[in-house]
Amino acid sequence: MSLFIKQDEGRTQLQQEIAAELQAKARKKAEEADLPDGVTDSAYIKGTKQTTSLAWVWGLIALAAIAIVIWLIVSL
Repeated sequence: MSLFIKQDEGRTQLQQEIAAELQAKARKKAEEADLPDGVTDSAYIKGTKQTTSLAWVWGLIALAAIAIVIWLIVSL
């Protein structure tokens, strides 16, 4: 069984004022923030290529390399 404790008020007046002030500051900071628009900020992607359908081969090579390293460690 669990024990339940009744609390009339979770926060004091000072805690409520501080929380309200921090929320106001966070809202103001979010409004002033220069968020990326996703169009001009995506220029770094120009000239890159999409992953080909042979990407799974690199995954198999990585798994094989890990397996070899584990085998070498265990066989010593």
